[in-house]
Amino acid sequence: MRGKSMRWLGGLAAAVLIAAACGGTPAGGSPAPSQAGKAFIPMISKGFQHQFWQAVRQGAEKAATQFNVTITFEGPENESQVDKQLEMLQAALNKKPQALCFAALDSKAAIPLLQKFKDAKIPVIGFDSGVDSDIPLATAATDNIAAAGAAADKMAALIGGSGDVAIVAHDQTSRTGIDRVKGFTDQIKNKYPNIKIVATQYGGGDQLKSTDLTKAILQANPNLKGVFGANEGSAIGVLNGVKESGKSGKVTVIGYDSGQQQMDAIRAGTEAGAITQDPIGIGFKCVEAAQKAIKGETLAKNIDTGFKWYDKTNIDNPDIAALLYK
Repeated sequence: MRGKSMRWLGGLAAAVLIAAACGGTPAGGSPAPSQAGKAFIPMISKGFQHQFWQAVRQGAEKAATQFNVTITFEGPENESQVDKQLEMLQAALNKKPQALCFAALDSKAAIPLLQKFKDAKIPVIGFDSGVDSDIPLATAATDNIAAAGAAADKMAALIGGSGDVAIVAHDQTSRTGIDRVKGFTDQIKNKYPNIKIVATQYGGGDQLKSTDLTKAILQANPNLKGVFGANEGSAIGVLNGVKESGKSGKVTVIGYDSGQQQMDAIRAGTEAGAITQDPIGIGFKCVEAAQKAIKGETLAKNIDTGFKWYDKTNIDNPDIAALLYK
């Protein structure tokens, strides 16, 4: 990733500032006591690698103020550090919170620790990326299969319903990585017999690695018509790989999420468009569900936070602009 060390430092600084703002400390620090009379809800995210998580935090902080609870918000330095996230999860358990909000890097690895939360009668609410277990009482997330299916429909329309395409995704372990690849792949296979997915590669959401993967895919498939980047880091890597291969304007790029680089590319026409989630809504609804769980209220198992397609024709529309982050 370009500027990887600076991004790491920036992420670490963000973790410190966020924890201070939320009344807690990042992993490795001593636990901050809850403010008097307020429920304490730690939020363990997948990382700080992308601005997406900062937008989720904004929504969570808004909910914390509205519902008069105390939150912390933290995650590993990058989205490949499953072990680091599990350490954060154990540290959160040790603080004996009233509830937990959790976005899993690995849909299976966290289950034993989450069982400890359940045994301690601490309600668990998932956000963005759930786990393969019924332990979370609810998960606030995008329907990623449907959203990636919509991206496949857009890709098919843009390349004329035939040709070779590829996927660059973030991982094979989180529910978002699994579901977005499945949603895109199944939609192409089921609806578009003249489109072939010639490669599916995983770059960990790392822009530099995703750039290299894209360049390798393009070199191996000179007639490639399109690439789907399944999250912010993947999409930026795809854009860079297409540009560095001299294929800008010749290969259709469809992304996921937002961020300044994708927004600029869409306005410039080098990216056809992207699926946007509602990251602020994800953060808000997770904390809202957690405080309801603390009160013993019944929750819907899946809290669908919605998605929309955006391109240069609607990127500045108020209903779209409200979902985008820079």
